[in-house]
Amino acid sequence: MLMVEGAHELKSREGGLIGASDWLLIDQAAVDQFADVTKDHQWIHVDVNRARTSAFGGTIVHGYFALALVPRLAATVYKVTGFRYGLNYGLNRVRFPAPLPVGSEIRVRIEVISVTSVSETDVQLAARNTVECSGLDKPVCVAETLTRYVA
Repeated sequence: MLMVEGAHELKSREGGLIGASDWLLIDQAAVDQFADVTKDHQWIHVDVNRARTSAFGGTIVHGYFALALVPRLAATVYKVTGFRYGLNYGLNRVRFPAPLPVGSEIRVRIEVISVTSVSETDVQLAARNTVECSGLDKPVCVAETLTRYVA
């Protein structure tokens, strides 16, 4: 895991790759749990038999589930220290370029887009998070996240 100490070191990483997480398997049980929590039981995600006959050949992971896993995966890649806490501030852009088949492994690659001051002590990190699926050429999610670090 990469340890980034304070605003200055974070700023020095602008335009560069922070790193990539380990691979994480997304199984049908996890997709079903996400569907239960969000009440999104669209058949393409949860009906294994029906989904076999679809253009995807099986169930696919909710796009928002792939997005929701970004913080979990990112936490294994880097940690910013020197602040009291960090807060998710929002998203500038999210895209789902390819469907994610259930039973696949994913990882996230994280790049620093920018680090900007929001006060005398606090900064905002804009990061590009590219969720890759093992065996696919296209990413399954690309999200520009905004994180506020508060001193």
